[in-house]
Amino acid sequence: MDRATPTPPRICPNCDGHASAAVTLGGRDRAGHLRTITAHCPACHGTGLRLVRTTTAGVHA
Repeated sequence: MDRATPTPPRICPNCDGHASAAVTLGGRDRAGHLRTITAHCPACHGTGLRLVRTTTAGVHA
């Protein structure tokens, strides 16, 4: 009996796989470090991958 193989994840089309970026807030703290925050892609939630959903219309067990 053949098993259905899961569809491999695809690169997110919104961020092209670059899911997180360091964004500078401008200025430095007292120790001299640049203040940054991490921004994540809202479509893939910072993973860089999108799962491909397949429809199983008409398939019955």
